[in-house]
Amino acid sequence: MKLMKTLGLAALLACAANAAQAHVDTEGVRRGAYLARVSDCIACHSAPGGKENAGGLPMDTPVGKIYSTNITPDKETGIGDYSYEDFARALRRGVAKEGHSLYPAMPYTSFARINDDDMRDLYAYFMHGVQPVKQANRDSDIPWPLSMRWPLTLWRWMFHDDSRYQPDAGKSAEWNRGAYLVQGMAHCGTCHTPRGAAFQEVALSDKKPGYLTGAQLAGWYAGNLTGDAREGLGGWSAEELVQYLQTGRNRHTAAFGPMAEVVHYSSQHINAADLSAIAVYLKSLPGAGAADVAPVRTGAALFFENCATCHQANGQGHDQVVPALAGSSAVMARDATSLIRVVLEGGVNARTRHLAWEYSMPGYAQQMSDQEVADVLTYMRQSWGNAASPVAAGDVAKVRGIVAAGAHPK
Repeated sequence: MKLMKTLGLAALLACAANAAQAHVDTEGVRRGAYLARVSDCIACHSAPGGKENAGGLPMDTPVGKIYSTNITPDKETGIGDYSYEDFARALRRGVAKEGHSLYPAMPYTSFARINDDDMRDLYAYFMHGVQPVKQANRDSDIPWPLSMRWPLTLWRWMFHDDSRYQPDAGKSAEWNRGAYLVQGMAHCGTCHTPRGAAFQEVALSDKKPGYLTGAQLAGWYAGNLTGDAREGLGGWSAEELVQYLQTGRNRHTAAFGPMAEVVHYSSQHINAADLSAIAVYLKSLPGAGAADVAPVRTGAALFFENCATCHQANGQGHDQVVPALAGSSAVMARDATSLIRVVLEGGVNARTRHLAWEYSMPGYAQQMSDQEVADVLTYMRQSWGNAASPVAAGDVAKVRGIVAAGAHPK
């Protein structure tokens, strides 16, 4: 009799498990996996050498380091006990299930635009398509009293807009899809939009000035994505923009630093229709953000000694291998932080499934002084028709300090 009861209980549990599995929206999980790639969740929520989505990635802020959290469905250390409402509130309003405010390094200011269907698919994926990992979250290194979170409630009240994306009836469906992705899940503005004194993005969409005009963040400069001809995308075609997002390079430039990782983890996996929509939207943005500058030519000898072999004397580089410097929006960005860092540290192109090989550039931190780096970059920014402000030795010294401190966002 006891054996029959045991067998009956086991059968009941098996039926319950099968019933629960039957209610899993497998198609929603599949769609959610794609949307998580668009959102680039894995890049921020995975530490170097750690388990995917288990958190622990250090992020520099003006007041100290914070660490990304475990977003696997582990019930003790992750988000396994989050209801859909808890999940949506965290992504749209920046409030955790426990009630504390999330740091705005979490791009909830963009994720608020995500519509209900996509939010439910993301929830389905994180609950049923991600492997649970038991890994406790790490406290921030921000000292008290700056570590107190209650001021973040006031920050949200002052700067956050949690309204969904509203389609523009005067634009095409493709334009609206691109705007929805750029402003929402792809959260491009998180890095490419300048921030104010309270670390708030000065604009959350193209409805306000400053949106996507370039910004310095964590020791890098994220470039201007508007149609500015000098430092933005004015000289790129939509097809070249798609190529860049797919492969990490085109005839104008190559992805480096954090953008190379965006390509690796996210944009190379975005389908062709969505990439085309993103390009259509970005190419519609009028040029904004560049400053007027007066050309000054210096650093030619340093360039020919160290750079011309690969980038050529005319700055044209080699198509799909060595990025061009002439006419490059990255070279002419009004903030030279990323250029300085590449010269000091070197870099490696994005590794993608579309191109099996990679190109690397050596760093010159040991070979060049701050003034020499400033001179050679000034030469690049003001030669072959380029017109951008000179680089100062003090700018190089600042970035060199960041590099020496080991600040390297994933």
